[in-house]
Amino acid sequence: MTRFEFNTLVVQHTESLRGYALHFTRDDDDANDLVQDTVLKAVTYHGRFKEGTNLKGWLYTIMKNTFINNYRRFVKTSTLVSQSTEIPNAYLAHSATTNAGESKFVMEDIKEAMTGLADEYYVPFSMYFEGYKYHEISDHLRIPIGTVKTRIHVARRIMKKALNAYKYERA
Repeated sequence: MTRFEFNTLVVQHTESLRGYALHFTRDDDDANDLVQDTVLKAVTYHGRFKEGTNLKGWLYTIMKNTFINNYRRFVKTSTLVSQSTEIPNAYLAHSATTNAGESKFVMEDIKEAMTGLADEYYVPFSMYFEGYKYHEISDHLRIPIGTVKTRIHVARRIMKKALNAYKYERA
C-alpha cells in the first residue's frame, strides 16, 4: 500500500475517531485536538502498520495511548510542590477538617462488605469498580452482557445494604 493510499484510509476514519475522542475528552475542542494528534501519529508512523490488520483498531489504540500520555503529562505538570517553610492557611484548614483515621475505617467497612459478596457478584463488581466496561467484563468472564449488568446491580444493592450506616452521613 502506498503512503497516499494509507493516508486516504486514515482520513476516512476521522469521523469515527472523533466520536471515540469525545468519549475520552467530553469536549469538542479537546476531541478535535486528540483526533489531529492521532492522525498525525498514524501518518508519521505508517511504516509500523502491518497491512492486513485492522486499521481502525490500530488508530483507536494510538488515540487511547495518546490520551493516556497527555493525561499523565497534565497531571504531572499540574501537581504543585511547595518548598516554602510556611504552610498556607488553606492547607491548615483542610488538614484540620479532614480525618484520615475516619476514612480508614470507612475503607475497611467497604472492603469487608465487598468480601461478603459471593464470587459471582464480587468479580464483575470489582472489575467494574476498577474501570472495566460491561462488554470487557462480559468477554473476560465469558458470560452475556445482561448477566454482567444484573450481577453488578445486585452487588450494588448488597453493598448499599451492608453500608447502610453511612446512608445519612453525606447530608
